[in-house]
Amino acid sequence: MTDVPATDTAKSGATMPGATVPTAPGAGRVCAVIPAAGRGTRLGLGVPKILLELGGGVTVWHLLHRRLRPVAGHVHVVVSPEGEAPFRRAAAEEIARGTVSVSIQETPAGMGDAVFGAAPHWDGHDTLLVVWGDQAGLSTRTARRVVRAHRPGGLTIPLVAMPDPYVEYELAGGRLLRIRQSREGDECRPGGLGDVGVFCLGTAGLVDAWNRYLADAARGDVTGEVNFLPFLTHLSREEGREVTVVPVADADEARGINTRDDLEFARRAYQRCAD
Repeated sequence: MTDVPATDTAKSGATMPGATVPTAPGAGRVCAVIPAAGRGTRLGLGVPKILLELGGGVTVWHLLHRRLRPVAGHVHVVVSPEGEAPFRRAAAEEIARGTVSVSIQETPAGMGDAVFGAAPHWDGHDTLLVVWGDQAGLSTRTARRVVRAHRPGGLTIPLVAMPDPYVEYELAGGRLLRIRQSREGDECRPGGLGDVGVFCLGTAGLVDAWNRYLADAARGDVTGEVNFLPFLTHLSREEGREVTVVPVADADEARGINTRDDLEFARRAYQRCAD
């Protein structure tokens, strides 16, 4: 992964209007990291998912940034080499202010590689908030609740009961026992708990824990990647990190953008409620 220095770029006409936004207590100690190096090839639109337009020139990035500003003092985005220039144009104002930084994941090696390749950008903060780059349904309320519920050194995950989860979390006795992933061929059970693409972790010792995980981590049966989600199970079972679950009532928050139908759903949701 190559770090990209922040530089001034042309101001984007799509930047969302931005009066001062009240921040959550301790927001300056939180760094949000958005792995967004995927090429969006399944959608066939030739645009990284984080730059998909939802309406009126507003992209997924603009919406995510607006919803993360109240809880994170800094936002770092990991992009592909091809996605660097368009993302810099979209986030030019924030990059120039120093509230957003960018790095490149040279080859698509999975979310964990993207997050930990960007460690120099977040390891000076107390808390790491990982947010998938296609979670257009994430609400500011959920982001606030996660940060407020987080305990130092712990692991905090917002979860929602799903009729047909794509990812399912199994917990018992305050421990995260297993994460089933449909993309790796696991069978997820109807009514199981799914995530909303948000994970809150204490940064102390986190890079060392990742390196210990890598020593024995198995690659996914389908993707061939060293996945990020099983690392969360490692943190709970092997590293002893306390898990805090934040219940989410609205299953729509869990819906990422993986298909054209998902994109149309996100656009309709944005038109109904631009906040």
